Amino acid sequence: MSKSTVANRYAQALFELAKQHGQVETVESELRTVQQVLKDNPDYILLLQSPKLTKDQKKQLVKQSFSGLSHNVINTMSILIDRRRETEIAPMADAFIELSLANRGTAVAYVHSATKLSEADKASISQAFAARVGKQSLQIHNIVDSTLLGGMRVRIGNRIFDGTLRSKLNRLERELKR
Repeated sequence: MSKSTVANRYAQALFELAKQHGQVETVESELRTVQQVLKDNPDYILLLQSPKLTKDQKKQLVKQSFSGLSHNVINTMSILIDRRRETEIAPMADAFIELSLANRGTAVAYVHSATKLSEADKASISQAFAARVGKQSLQIHNIVDSTLLGGMRVRIGNRIFDGTLRSKLNRLERELKR
């Protein structure tokens, strides 16, 4: 998923700060919590965007909502609020997590398949595709797509590996038309 330049810059700054203090894993865990809260409560960002609340009230709301998080994460979210970039909180968290995974030699892979993948399937896909993208392992996100007849489509970053039955049939059709 494409992330804005703003989200990437804030994520990079937070990542560098966390790396200096040896807190990359802690900050990643905290940002996963932020992601989950924002996913479970979509109205939270709408509340932060509300013109009825002052910047100070919004920052206080963030401090209260995420009181257990580190100072650096709270400050980053506060800076985004100061600059009227509340909608960049979730994309910034995504970008930070990708930076953290890349730092560990891991990439995120979105695998579209007709059925739910087992853990063994995920492990074999990770092993097979990690080397192709120059990573040690992949974090697999399985997306069940009932429109697929068979096979799977793997997206890692901006690379797509399409091994679906539909794409194979389309290739065969093009070959036969020649």
